[in-house]
Amino acid sequence: MKLPLVGMAVALAFAGSSADAKLPPLRDPVFLNIGFVCQWQESCIEKQQRAMKRSLGFVKKNKPPAWKVQFCNRRASFRRTGRIDWISYYNCISNSSLGQASSGGVHRAR
Repeated sequence: MKLPLVGMAVALAFAGSSADAKLPPLRDPVFLNIGFVCQWQESCIEKQQRAMKRSLGFVKKNKPPAWKVQFCNRRASFRRTGRIDWISYYNCISNSSLGQASSGGVHRAR
């Protein structure tokens, strides 16, 4: 089963008729994640990459609490596949009105 896949990958590598044709870098898990989320649409990939850079810069500069990073990771997850929508993550992590749940404990039904 591996032989046909390898043969197909080699054939695709040599089949590009123009220098602009790019194959996704198979060894870059971040780019693969973004590619799958965007279904390989270039404009979407560019937006996701910009949001990823902004998100990482925001986290590095502002050092948000761990609960917020974890909350935004869960919120930006793409249907339990482990893929992250970086635009949603940036919108969540940079949201200053997002506060930690009250420390009152269990919420009671009224």
